[in-house]
Amino acid sequence: MTRLLNDKELQRSSVVANCTMNRERSLTGSNGYGRELGIDVLAKLPAGARWLDLCCGTGRALHEAAALLEGAAEIVGVDLAGHFMPAPPPPGLTLVAASVTEWVPEGRFDLITSVHGLHYLGDKLAVLARAASWLCDDGLLVANFDARSIRAADGTPLGRRLTTELERQGFTYDTTRRRISMQGRQEPTFPYRFLGADDTAGPNYTGQPAVDSFYEL
Repeated sequence: MTRLLNDKELQRSSVVANCTMNRERSLTGSNGYGRELGIDVLAKLPAGARWLDLCCGTGRALHEAAALLEGAAEIVGVDLAGHFMPAPPPPGLTLVAASVTEWVPEGRFDLITSVHGLHYLGDKLAVLARAASWLCDDGLLVANFDARSIRAADGTPLGRRLTTELERQGFTYDTTRRRISMQGRQEPTFPYRFLGADDTAGPNYTGQPAVDSFYEL
C-alpha cells in the first residue's frame, strides 16, 4: 500500500510545494476567481464585509479586489508557501503565511473561498468543517473540490456515501463543476477518521498532480 503522509509531512511534499494552480490567478477573466467559483466576488462584498481566501497563492486576485474596494471590505488571504506579491498590500488586505489546516482566524466571514486549494491538502474534510464554522450566519463558503480524492482505507473513492454525507452536513456539491458550497454557518462533524494523504495520486480533473485523502469509515 502507498505510504500515507500526515499533514506535516505533506507540507514538505514536492507536489504541494510546486503547485501552480493558484499562484498568479486574477480576480476576473478566463482564469479568474469568478469563472472558477461561479460567483461575482465583489458583489458578495458590500461595505464592512469580510472575505477569507484559503490557499491564495501570491494573493494577486486579493490585491485586485482590495484596490477596487478601497478598503471598504476586509480581505484575508492564507497560503502555506507565503510567496506573496512584493507590492505592499492595499488597505483592507492582510496576507498570512500559514497552513490552512492549523491556522485559526479572528472573527467570522461573510465570504470564504478556495480556488483549487483543497486539491493539495491532506485532511480536506476537516478544513471544510473548520471553514464552515468560520462563516457568518448568512455567509457563503464556495470552493473547488474533487469528491474522487476522498477515499476509503482500501483506496476506493467514497462516492455516493460521501456526497450524501456532505448534504447531511449542510453542504451542496456540484458534481459537474466539482464545486462545493455552504450558505450560512454550520459546525459539521464528519463520521470519518483521517488516515493520511497520498501525494503520488497523479493528475486530477484539472490535469495537475494532486493529493488523495484517505479516511477510515
